[in-house]
Amino acid sequence: MFEKVAIIGDDDVIFAFKALGIKTISPENLEEASRKLLELEQEKVAICFLHERYFEPLQEERKILEKKLCPVIVAYSDFKTVGDYLGNMMRDMAIKATGSDSLVKRRGKDETR
Repeated sequence: MFEKVAIIGDDDVIFAFKALGIKTISPENLEEASRKLLELEQEKVAICFLHERYFEPLQEERKILEKKLCPVIVAYSDFKTVGDYLGNMMRDMAIKATGSDSLVKRRGKDETR
């Protein structure tokens, strides 16, 4: 019987799912993500939410698992993608309006304190 749910993605996004009893996997690289994804069949996982960053690169692994009954692989996105898109859009608008992006510097990435 397949009863488990798993989620593969960045630790800062998926950590709350652990409290709900969902198996969380935060791989350090693509190779680890590949290995963990293929291991889900052995762990009787029914459905796996896979971050969009891994969805295309792990296409071969997904094809292997599609031939089996489970796990079903579903892609998801996180807030970072939308935030990055909006940040880039604001930066482009600031450059067009003022000729500089100094008004929309990102914390951490662009700061030079």
